[in-house]
Amino acid sequence: MIKKIAYLIVFGFIMCSCSQEKDTNDSNNKTEIIMNNSILDSHTLSNYKEVSIDHSHLNLTVDFNSKLIHGSVTHTINNPNKDSVFILDTKYLSIEAVSDQDGNKLDFSYGEKDDLLGVPLMVLVNSNTKKVTIAYSTTNKSEALDWLNAEQTSGKDFPFMYTQGQSIFTRSWIPIQDSPGLRITYSADVTVPAGMLPVMSAANPQIKNNTNVYSFEMNQPIPPYLIALAVGDLQFKQIDYRTGVYAEPNMLESCVDEFADMGKMVSAAEELYGEYDWERFDVIVLPPSFPFGGMENPKLTFATPTIIAGDRSLVSLIAHELAHSWSGNLVTNATWNDFWLNEGFTVYFERRIMEALYGKDYTEMLALLGYQDLQEELVTLDPKMQTLKLKMKGMHPDDAMSDIAYEKGYFFLRMIENSVGRELMDGFLKKYFSDHKFQTIVTEEFLAYLEANLINGKRESLKIDDWVYQPGLPDNCPVVDCKRFINVESAIDDFMLTNTIANLTTTEWSTHEWIHFIKNLPDTVNSNQMLMLDEAFNLSSSGNSEILAVWFERSIVSNYQPAFPYMRKFLIKVGRRKFLQPIYESLAKREDHKIWAKDVYKYARSNYHYVSFNTIDEILK
Repeated sequence: MIKKIAYLIVFGFIMCSCSQEKDTNDSNNKTEIIMNNSILDSHTLSNYKEVSIDHSHLNLTVDFNSKLIHGSVTHTINNPNKDSVFILDTKYLSIEAVSDQDGNKLDFSYGEKDDLLGVPLMVLVNSNTKKVTIAYSTTNKSEALDWLNAEQTSGKDFPFMYTQGQSIFTRSWIPIQDSPGLRITYSADVTVPAGMLPVMSAANPQIKNNTNVYSFEMNQPIPPYLIALAVGDLQFKQIDYRTGVYAEPNMLESCVDEFADMGKMVSAAEELYGEYDWERFDVIVLPPSFPFGGMENPKLTFATPTIIAGDRSLVSLIAHELAHSWSGNLVTNATWNDFWLNEGFTVYFERRIMEALYGKDYTEMLALLGYQDLQEELVTLDPKMQTLKLKMKGMHPDDAMSDIAYEKGYFFLRMIENSVGRELMDGFLKKYFSDHKFQTIVTEEFLAYLEANLINGKRESLKIDDWVYQPGLPDNCPVVDCKRFINVESAIDDFMLTNTIANLTTTEWSTHEWIHFIKNLPDTVNSNQMLMLDEAFNLSSSGNSEILAVWFERSIVSNYQPAFPYMRKFLIKVGRRKFLQPIYESLAKREDHKIWAKDVYKYARSNYHYVSFNTIDEILK
């Protein structure tokens, strides 16, 4: 299925110890490699199918003064065909030296720079080379790293740093074969400043020590995008015997209270789809600049503080990241063309966990909100990006992070469940996770497995190929029956007809009902009506980020100016791209709003991670 990569070494390797950026522009120091265009993963420049990493050991120092990470990585390699070159992905790294397991220097050079993918680092190896050690440091361009000063944290006493590896950012803080099609184990020794605690996607310390050096082990093989590191003034508190929370000290108790049901979530997930294979499920709550709601780094989910609402109303995000412990971390998409295999399965699994804990009415609200988001995206999204199986060559994998992968993937699986019945679906998924444990998979392999183990000749009648390879939604898409939203829609009609809040009975509303109410207010709602709602329910100053985000979008459409000062504070503080992108897109539609947005962005951009500001730069250019 996977064709072998052909190599043609045109120039000899030249030993060098200067920086990557200098080498990249030095044509006399390049080694050209011709690669077969049919390579499975088009988002790596490495030769991971020929010479692959089995294990990586990091020996790193985190330097907050220079905002650099420096040290070395030692890769234990597998080279069955005795190839003479070992190729890694790098981007914005400074490579200092390369040596083998005996300390002998190895010749290395660089291939052609690719603006999207970086620069391949090519190391000359022989049949006796078992380990390759690369001494290196990051640079101020490293896309994976977010360095925060003390004022940008909750405690205000210590700085903070975290990494974000998904999708192709690990190569900007570790020279590695950065493909989801590769699985490796790793270990690390990390030195940090006094008073700070590092944590990784590995077995973690729970208290600070006096040496400032911490050791980590990840014994289960994972794709490189899941290698993660965070360093800050952190404390840990246990929830139950295998779950707990890391956070800054002044946030710890509120975070623990918010995530009190984490242990129950793990147990509910195991009841559905089999044993949890990662020992612990802990969560670290990061500063607000974190660009995602959560990142499913194994053993330690990275989470945004925007889910700390005080009422546990947003914990479906934790269920989502937990579900990734099966779909994504245990069974991984082999390429970013198959991203839906991670996210569609995870949304389906997340909602099954939430249903087990909080009931079907609650889950149907989540499903209907997801369906509405998907419908909105289908209106504007390029049809070629509306298929589950994508063709991402030459595009950034982050472009696949849309509601297609998440919600269309979810409804595809829900359609199959509706067809075969829940009992058969659950048995199939449990077997799927077990049979593909610690493996990577592409869409076509999954479809063959689906045919052989569940649908048995129903591929055409279920319109499987339409779901996977065609844009839009097939006509057998499941219909969500959400009774709790019917009352919300009646409340909207009554409010718009009577122009009064007197009949609005909202005391029992969940976050999701409020979101549905705000999102479905008609475009004709005027500023006076917005003010009426705001004064009654304090929507502009809500402590719930999900409610705030949709309220600000509605305020932009209605030009409700009293919300703009609150929106400014929100945009400067919060770096979560899910919130930022639609708000900035709405502001960019009107010239006076766009001018206002650009003024805010001058102050906000430095608080955002690369993942977020790279998106917003395009919106406001």
